[in-house]
Amino acid sequence: MTLKEQLTEAMKQAMRAQDKARLGVIRLVLAAIKQQEVDTRQEQDDIAVLAVLDKMVKQRRESIRQYTEAGRLELAEQEQFEINVIQEYLPEALSNEELAALVAEAVTATGAASVKDMGKVMAWVKPKAQGRADMGKVSGLIKASLGG
Repeated sequence: MTLKEQLTEAMKQAMRAQDKARLGVIRLVLAAIKQQEVDTRQEQDDIAVLAVLDKMVKQRRESIRQYTEAGRLELAEQEQFEINVIQEYLPEALSNEELAALVAEAVTATGAASVKDMGKVMAWVKPKAQGRADMGKVSGLIKASLGG
C-alpha cells in the first residue's frame, strides 16, 4: 500500500470515527499532495509524498516558533498537533550517528573531494534521508565533511 493510499484510508477512518481534528490534518496533507500532482502533472510516488510531508512539518515548526514568540500558545499547540499527525506517516527519523554515517558513506561513494562536489553528495543522500532528516542539517554535515 502506497503512502497516499494509507493517507486516504486514514481519512476514511477519521470520518467514521468523527475525529474532526485528525480528519482536517489528513485532508490538508492530501490536498498538498494533490496540488503537487496538478503542478507536476504526474502521480506522486512515495518519495515525492515524503517530500511533501517533510515540507509540511518544516512549515509547522516555523509557525510554532513564530506563534510562541508572539505568545499565541493555543495556535502553537494546534500546529504541534498537526505535526504529530503528519509524523505518523513519516519513517522514523535518523539519529545523528546514522546521519553522519550516511554522509560519510555518500562522500566515499561519490568520490567527493571538495565543497564543489556537494551537489553529487546531496543527490546521493537525499533519497535515503528524505522524510527522515532535516535536509538543512544534512547539507551542513556534508559541508563540514568536505571541509567547507
